[in-house]
Amino acid sequence: MKYCSTYPNPCLCGISILKKSPLALALLLAACAAVSTPKESIRCRPFGTIPGGQKADLYLLTNSRGAEAEITNYGGIVVSLKMPDRKGAMADVVLGYDHLKDYTKASPYFGALIGRYGNRIAKGRFELDGKAYQLATNDGPNALHGGVKGFDKVLWKARPLMTKAGPALELIYTSKDGEEGYPGKLSVKALYTLTNKNEMRLDFTATTDKPTIVNLTHHSYFNLAGAGNGDILGHRVTIRAAKFTPVDNTLIPTGELRPVAGTPMDFRKPAAIGARIADPYEQIRIGKTGYDHNWVTGNPTGKLGLQAKVYEPASGRVMEVLSTEPGLQFYSGNFLDGTNVGKGGKAYQFRTGFCMEPQHFPDSPNHANFPSVILNPGETYKSTIIYRFSSGR
Repeated sequence: MKYCSTYPNPCLCGISILKKSPLALALLLAACAAVSTPKESIRCRPFGTIPGGQKADLYLLTNSRGAEAEITNYGGIVVSLKMPDRKGAMADVVLGYDHLKDYTKASPYFGALIGRYGNRIAKGRFELDGKAYQLATNDGPNALHGGVKGFDKVLWKARPLMTKAGPALELIYTSKDGEEGYPGKLSVKALYTLTNKNEMRLDFTATTDKPTIVNLTHHSYFNLAGAGNGDILGHRVTIRAAKFTPVDNTLIPTGELRPVAGTPMDFRKPAAIGARIADPYEQIRIGKTGYDHNWVTGNPTGKLGLQAKVYEPASGRVMEVLSTEPGLQFYSGNFLDGTNVGKGGKAYQFRTGFCMEPQHFPDSPNHANFPSVILNPGETYKSTIIYRFSSGR
């Protein structure tokens, strides 16, 4: 189904259509067809039905430079993100699926909005104000990315917006007290802006009616050569971090903040992802072999700063990662194995995508020396992530 303009015209898809009379719908469609779409625009179309029968929509954001982002209100998933190479040619730089049904069946969090708690919590347990909580466990013995039905698997209320920075999509969701074991009713807003500087900007806010824990992040798998175009081992990565949090064999932090100096975890100077990924260093060998760790960027919590930079030599694409978070999870696609057949029928093989997930540290509720993830009533959780794209030589 083709997109129909949602700006300046109203959205003509999903649940919105069901509320219109056939005559009103015909008139709106005719009006839409008669109006030319501005270069900077937001369009919308139905994307399918999720388990339970709710209808999801897909929004296409186009900025003034021709970059595009497709985002669905199911899980806040960035379905595609098209950015130019050094010659101006556009390519989709995120892994994902063509159809909603694939996201609902077997997705390793492709492009998803992650919450309530990004990353792992040991054995799904933590204490808050002297009370013990047991979360749903969905990663061996641990809780991962919000549980069995995290924020990546719910339908968000969507509102398209045109802002001074560029086209945007606001997503709203209220997580009930006790959902996946987390305390407190959490009211969340996520604003996705495709800026006219070729940035994908995410601004998260949340409030609660009871003390709770919150750690939201974003989980796109990037390949700057283009999704499905080979592995990511030649991408050159810089991470502004002198320490990282080593993990045990279930990928739970030990509590140590270990210097990266003299280890394959040192990305303070640009290095290819594949340059040291086969090193016998014990942290590289844990899990599926490769990078799946949190770097301590030293960024003051709440202050926007540059955390990482990735350069893909063949295309010249550069991605900078900026955030207000104190940590950055870098994952080298170690669990991709070709079983996920993505957009255009391409199977995503081992290490064909990488993730850069700004966040608070994994298992923070169980480590007093980690930055706090507690949110109390009367406070507002705020977090900003920016993926900034450009091209080099």
